Amino acid sequence: MPWAEALIRAQTRESVLSSEQGRVLSYVDALNEALSIAMEMDKKVIVLGQGVDDPAASFGVTKGLQEKFGGERVFDVPLSEEGMTGIITGAAVGGIRPVMTHNRPDFILLSMNQLVTHASKICYLDEGKNNVPFVIWAAIGRGWGSGAQHSQAVQGMLVGVPGLKVIMPSTPFDAKGMMLAAIADNNPVVIIEHRWLTRTKGVVPEGFYTVPFGKGTYRRRGTDVSIVGTSHILDLSIRAADELEEEGISVEVVDLRSIKPLDEEIIVETVKKTGKLLVVDTGWERGGVCAEVGFVAAEKCFSALKAPVARVGLPDVPTPAGYKLEQLYYPNVETIKKAVKKMVN
Repeated sequence: MPWAEALIRAQTRESVLSSEQGRVLSYVDALNEALSIAMEMDKKVIVLGQGVDDPAASFGVTKGLQEKFGGERVFDVPLSEEGMTGIITGAAVGGIRPVMTHNRPDFILLSMNQLVTHASKICYLDEGKNNVPFVIWAAIGRGWGSGAQHSQAVQGMLVGVPGLKVIMPSTPFDAKGMMLAAIADNNPVVIIEHRWLTRTKGVVPEGFYTVPFGKGTYRRRGTDVSIVGTSHILDLSIRAADELEEEGISVEVVDLRSIKPLDEEIIVETVKKTGKLLVVDTGWERGGVCAEVGFVAAEKCFSALKAPVARVGLPDVPTPAGYKLEQLYYPNVETIKKAVKKMVN
């Protein structure tokens, strides 16, 4: 089935899909199902990366794919990130739709030259004559002493790159739908997951469907403060909102889903409703996602703000490897509650 036809059918199904009731899958199984559906639909879809065919199977995401589709379409790659990114860029221009996995987003830094200088620019340089339809998927490492070089959340570095789309799902429903949307996209898409999300489960419809980029959603409605963010920290935010509700503070939680493109409309809408904005991110507070979302509020709805925009992210230091230091380094439910209470008071 051509991707254009599949996307049209997915759009017609969008109104009947529900993320609140139905079949329950793990986050990992949702991603695995998305890859399997895409590979069944289109023989030009391939999956490659370090460890995709080993027993761990990229955290389980690629489990069984090589057995089902063969070693020519699902295969391990050398420890040469820049070289392999260059290869999939050329393959994508030639009509292949590669999905390349990374065990950590840190390894994306080794392919930045190909990703930023070439893959994201090709369709602009030749007036749209060629596209680069590939997906780079990576899961943020946290815990187990991953430390400063294997725990980096690099999404903030990618937000400013023209030609790239950067998405960060937070539920199994979105993980499957956004993976299929990414594979169908005709230009490079970077998916940044959080390892702790692989432990979660949720409702996931069967078959092909997509979740559009640049369209956020409300995870919880509230009236006093808006929390806006993506990925695993949204789970912490919802838990914080539940506890704050018991203390008489009503919190609205917005899941952006993608950080590029960014849903500016939902940011403005929620700020106009509550007048107070707390931006949360799994990456560093300085620059990046927190700064971009905060600036949208300042630029588009400054008069609606009743308090300065606040943010919760990582401090401006490298990730520690020690367990006790990690507990101080990473935001948690109490960190978010404290930030909300400060804004309310």
